[in-house]
Amino acid sequence: MRPLLEIRALGHRYPDGSHGLADCSLVLLPGSRNALLGANGSGKTTLLQHINGLLRPSSGGLLLDGRALDYSRAGLAALRRRVGLVFQNPDQQLLAATVFEDVSFGPLNLGLDAAQVRRRTVEALQAVGLADLAGRQVQQLSHGQKKRICIAGVLAMEPELLLLDEPMAGLDAAMQDELLTVLDSLSGRGVTLLLSTHDVDFAYRWADAIHLLQRGGCVASFAALALPEYSSELLAAGQPLPAVVALHRSLVERGLLAGVPVPRSLAALQAVLRTNCPKFEFEPGGDH
Repeated sequence: MRPLLEIRALGHRYPDGSHGLADCSLVLLPGSRNALLGANGSGKTTLLQHINGLLRPSSGGLLLDGRALDYSRAGLAALRRRVGLVFQNPDQQLLAATVFEDVSFGPLNLGLDAAQVRRRTVEALQAVGLADLAGRQVQQLSHGQKKRICIAGVLAMEPELLLLDEPMAGLDAAMQDELLTVLDSLSGRGVTLLLSTHDVDFAYRWADAIHLLQRGGCVASFAALALPEYSSELLAAGQPLPAVVALHRSLVERGLLAGVPVPRSLAALQAVLRTNCPKFEFEPGGDH
């Protein structure tokens, strides 16, 4: 399959001389769900801003559909119609007084007629489950609702690739579940997703592919199912093993579940234990 996005030996040096990215390379396949995993300061946000054209490389480059990014005004406008970015802090992205006005801002700037703008805005709000809040004042929204409105504003541009910077930050469990429902719906529609996180349990559970960043470089890219094989790389990057992987290994050492593949969530592990070890008592806790 031809990559949607290729990042080749990307480097970024900040004005103070520090490196934000260093020889970073990775590939995103069309329609895939990708987690950008790494500790704080590993370069996740910097990389997302490069993909959206907010930053320009100091070295290396990016290719979208096999073509190098065009940093002219027209080229960046075309890029941002295809690649949308949702910031970690929604208050940095919300621009208008009401929900409908904010979500319609992007389509209006594309020069679409009123009917097209309304259609895109309504569909985007429906996609994030907030169509009933179209007339609400933005400042009246909860933090989780603001995040979903930001996603709707990007969706109204009908992007092929959606970037989300720490989308779960500041959300309680119920809000996270609501946001995951939105992401699953987008994935089902064929939108390619790349989100940054430091939550290895979530990355293992949700993603098709994981890209591990350390000190500005992508030190490993692998299918999420293969994560247990990358224990040393995770630990070197300051990331713990997912709880389900650590627990599965402990059970194998106790003579249980030998030869059984590692499930991707504690809830799935509980189901495996019920089948293979019915007398074993286990509570998965707050696994979503």
